[in-house]
Amino acid sequence: PLGIGIVGCGFVADFYAANLPSWPILSLRAVHDSNPVRANAFAARNQVTAYHSLGALLSDSNIDLIVNLTNPESHSAVTRAALIANKHVYSEKPLALDMRDAEELVVLARSRGLHLACAPCTVLGATARALQAAIARGDIGTPRLVYAELDDGPVHQMQPESWASPEGTPWPWTDELAMGCTLEHAGYHLSWLVALFGAVESVTGFSHVLVPEKGKLDFEPGPDFSVGCIVFRSGVVARLTCSTVAAHNHRFRVIGDKGELITDACWHDHAPIRLRRYDAISLRAESFPFIRRHTMLRRLFGLDGSRSDLSPRIGWRARISRHRIDYASGIADLARAICENGSSSMSGESALTVTRTTLAIEEAKR
Repeated sequence: PLGIGIVGCGFVADFYAANLPSWPILSLRAVHDSNPVRANAFAARNQVTAYHSLGALLSDSNIDLIVNLTNPESHSAVTRAALIANKHVYSEKPLALDMRDAEELVVLARSRGLHLACAPCTVLGATARALQAAIARGDIGTPRLVYAELDDGPVHQMQPESWASPEGTPWPWTDELAMGCTLEHAGYHLSWLVALFGAVESVTGFSHVLVPEKGKLDFEPGPDFSVGCIVFRSGVVARLTCSTVAAHNHRFRVIGDKGELITDACWHDHAPIRLRRYDAISLRAESFPFIRRHTMLRRLFGLDGSRSDLSPRIGWRARISRHRIDYASGIADLARAICENGSSSMSGESALTVTRTTLAIEEAKR
C-alpha cells in the first residue's frame, strides 16, 4: 500500500479517515496540523504519528502521497511544499485561489514526474458514472442544456457554530462564510460537467453578497449567491447556481432533444437518477397548471420521469441520507494511477478547468 500523510486535521479529515480503511491500497501513516492539540487528537484516534511541523512530515520516507486538507488559503503553499519534497499530492478543492498559482502547481508536478489530483471525488461515484453512461447510450438524444443547483440553505441562520463531525471536530463555519458559496461549492457540479462534456469555451458569471450581516462576524463574508453560464466546446450550455441563502436544492438536470436526466443529491455517491422522455402527451400536459400542481397527475403524465435502469440501487437507509460520499475514493484513484503509471480521473489538468471556471464566476463580483 501507498503511505499516506494528511496535512490538516480539521472537520473534513474525520470523514477521510473513516473511509480510508475501505481501500487496502492506502495506508495512513502520519499527520500534521498547525494546531498541535488537534493533530495529537486526530493521530490518537487513528493510531498514527503526529508531526508538529510540515517539514518533518514531508521528510518521512514512508510517506508517498500527501493529502492536503488545510483551509483554502493554504492549499497552494502546502501543495507546492509537498511537490518540492517529491511527494504526490491529493488536494481538497479548490486547487488554489489564484489561477497563476494553480497553473504553476500543475507544471511543477509534471516537471518532477509527480501526480497531482484535486477534489471533489463525487465525480467517481455511481451516480456520476450512471449519468455518463445514460448520455453515451443516447437516452436523451443530443444533450443541449444543464441546470445545476447548489443551494445549501441560509447557513448563517442554522447555528453552524454547533455543527461537528461524528468525532466532535467543529465545522469551520467562519472559513466557509469567508470563502463564499462559489469557492466552497461550485466544484461539485463543475467536476461533473467537465467529466461529462469536456473543455470549457467561455463563462459568463455573476456573484454577489446578498446578506452582508451574517450575525456577529469580524470579517467580510464572501459571496452568498452566484450564477455561471458555461459554454462547452462540445456545444452544451450549463447554468450553475450556488447560494447559502435559498433553501436546500442540489438538483442536476441534463436536458437533451429526447428528454432529460435528473438527480437531486450531488453529495450522495448513489443518488437515484430519473429519466423523463419527451413525447407529445407529456409536453402538452405540462402546459396545464392543474396537472403540474398535483403529484399523482404529474406521475400519470410522466412529468417527473421514472427511475433510469442505470440508476444506482441502494437500500432505503442509504437513500434518505443527504450526504454520503466516499472521500477516500479520489485518493485511491490517484494511488492506482501512481502504481500503474497512468492518469487520475481527477488530474491536475482537469482541476485547472474546474478552478478557472470557479474563479471566473467568483471574480465577477469584482
